[in-house]
Amino acid sequence: MDKFGKKDFSGWIRIKEKIHFSGSMRTINVGEIWWCRIGENVGNEICGKGKDFLRPVLIIKKINKNNFIGVPLTSKKHVGSWYVEFGFKGKKQYAVVAQVEYISVFRLSHKMGQVPESDLKIVLDGLMKLLTNKS
Repeated sequence: MDKFGKKDFSGWIRIKEKIHFSGSMRTINVGEIWWCRIGENVGNEICGKGKDFLRPVLIIKKINKNNFIGVPLTSKKHVGSWYVEFGFKGKKQYAVVAQVEYISVFRLSHKMGQVPESDLKIVLDGLMKLLTNKS
């Protein structure tokens, strides 16, 4: 085990290959939260959990029918300019805006729901603050 904890890269590679060859097209919309096969990543990059390496992701920009820009979420409380707190289904969520990424819809498992426009704006504002170094 290294300083970042136990990593299952070989398990992720098997899942990733399945996603690539049997990935399902999903119809997505901005503001939706989906369980997404984020994977096993390097160092402190956010990872998925469980046998399918899943993590909730908020869709913040639809690029085309195959890809989107998403922000991974966590339910663990975090403070800092790279986290944005908002509510979803009566629970606090934290958008990890520093780890925003371009994602294929093939990675999506199932939809969790839709955030209100006001909460989407909170996350987008937090992302812009981080990117422009404005507090």
